[in-house]
Amino acid sequence: MKNVLVVSGHTDLNDSVANKTIMEELAKLIPSVEFDYLDKLYPDYKIDIAAEQAKLEKAEVVVLQFPVFWYSLPSLLERWMEETFKHGWSHGRTGDKLKGKKLVVSLTTGTPAEMYSKEGAAGHEIDEYLLPVVSTCALCGMEYAGRVYTGNVSYATRSDAAAVADMKKRSAQHADKLAQLIKTL
Repeated sequence: MKNVLVVSGHTDLNDSVANKTIMEELAKLIPSVEFDYLDKLYPDYKIDIAAEQAKLEKAEVVVLQFPVFWYSLPSLLERWMEETFKHGWSHGRTGDKLKGKKLVVSLTTGTPAEMYSKEGAAGHEIDEYLLPVVSTCALCGMEYAGRVYTGNVSYATRSDAAAVADMKKRSAQHADKLAQLIKTL
């Protein structure tokens, strides 16, 4: 299997059901994957650029795992990209360190997936919210290799044991789909 780096962009994974389950299940399904838990490494948002760039250089496949916060990447993942993807390293005339690597997006939303449609409350498809990531891939010479998405894993339903059990089940299914996608790359 190729070198795979999974970057967990949740700002507090211990306070998650879905994203935490996805990461735990993925670790069981593909034990050789390297996991980068940004919330544990950088609770102060002070990114070790050299360390993160070294992980990215080693990887052939990069997976961004995150919950959608306010129709975007969580602030910690956004900061990681801002700090790590530097002109002259990841892009620009001499920036070729990410060229040819594959990028997979693995995301969750608290609201049902149906809300992310032209007819839904969001008014846009979920893929439209990924355009900055897809554009970053193009800028850096990476290949966007697709996404795995699970909706309706809301923080608000945690007091309901049945809802939590359902979230964990669907999150495990998400991890399985993600593992299958990774294995095809």
